[in-house]
Amino acid sequence: MRSVAKILPLTFALALFSTRAEAVPSYAEQTGQPCASCHVGGFGPQLTPFGRAFKLSGYTLRTAQFSVPVSAMAIFSYVHTSADQPEPPAPHYATNDNASLDEASLFLAGGIGDHFGGFAQFTYDGIGRAFSWDNLDLRATDRVTLAGNDVLVGLSLNNNPSIQDVWNTMPGWGFPFTGTDLAPAPAAGTVINGAVETSVLGLSAYAWWNSEIYTEAGLYWTPSHNFLSAMGSGTDESGIIQGSAPYVRLAYQKDYGEQNFEIGVFGFFPDIYPGGDKSARTTDKYQDFGIDASYQFMGDGKNIYQINARYTNERQNLDATFLLGGAANRHDTLDEFRIDGSYYWHNQIGGSVGYFDTWGSTDGLLYADNARLKPDSDGFTFQADYTPFGDEPSSLGLRFNMRVGVQYTLYTRFNGATNNFDGLGHDASDNNTLRVFVWFAF
Repeated sequence: MRSVAKILPLTFALALFSTRAEAVPSYAEQTGQPCASCHVGGFGPQLTPFGRAFKLSGYTLRTAQFSVPVSAMAIFSYVHTSADQPEPPAPHYATNDNASLDEASLFLAGGIGDHFGGFAQFTYDGIGRAFSWDNLDLRATDRVTLAGNDVLVGLSLNNNPSIQDVWNTMPGWGFPFTGTDLAPAPAAGTVINGAVETSVLGLSAYAWWNSEIYTEAGLYWTPSHNFLSAMGSGTDESGIIQGSAPYVRLAYQKDYGEQNFEIGVFGFFPDIYPGGDKSARTTDKYQDFGIDASYQFMGDGKNIYQINARYTNERQNLDATFLLGGAANRHDTLDEFRIDGSYYWHNQIGGSVGYFDTWGSTDGLLYADNARLKPDSDGFTFQADYTPFGDEPSSLGLRFNMRVGVQYTLYTRFNGATNNFDGLGHDASDNNTLRVFVWFAF
């Protein structure tokens, strides 16, 4: 890298002007490429090899002399569950059959010169009726030669561990790619699977060796209360990281033209004051280790297949939660397995199916709301969608795109059990959810 001293200040300067990128139309205008060049199915967030290279290179590729680095998106949903939920999922909504604006976002996204770029997102949560910052990824990059190897090196400033990743195996961009807070969801999840998103900042350095081997190491920390409040975020649920939390990533990718595959490992190791409560004078220590893999067949673009998989093992040392009366055990474990496959015809008509499984230790206090006192949940998510402008740009130009889709989530276990999971007579299948959504990007 030619000048780290210059890169760091400019990276932070970009943050002042920045915007969760899933299918950001300003990139299409900047590169002069249709959405299908970067995204499987002609819509985000699954990335093609070109899309992965564009992101790793700092979003800097440009063919247009000038493009406005501003985009927007909106997602609308209708949600029906097999049985009415015990309580409304949010104020102003019913216990079933809800229609909503899930979110509306404004993006600033683009590249500056040959070495700097990124995206930042500010979102109106239509369910919670509040504004906040959303995903952030600001980059500084360069190309160097090391021991005869072509190496793309970079820095990423971001606010969600794995959001900087370019494979759709990781939690930040994993299937089902879009969801709604009006649908019931299992209570337990690993820390790396979104527990600290938008309540942290992280700076990581990465290297992409000969477009095959990817290495990354970084640190995440909790910003000040005033900063998070100004961003519309907080630490009540995520807790406060003591010091900084290491994040590591190693992956190998091989591209054969029509097809490519990836296999990797990752780790995240935060020490957290639960809920920001420091009265126990100690922290909960988490060790998230994982392995992931993906396979993608692009062919000639008419028939595209992709498979993504991830397994995460989380070791929990819950000293703080135990002393505060929130856990029966000082040491617990939590495991997650995710696998999904998708097919797209001409980047327009697509179908996907995903299997999810979460399981872990029995803990009478941590999972006190579950009749079996366990976190176990598993099931399937099915999706069919149509992207009318996935193959060819709309008459409104490269900037406008949309997707219409139907999702169905089927639970075989929910919060510990198949039947009567909460001790109140509710079964896992009661939470089966039908969702119809419309997703606009412009």
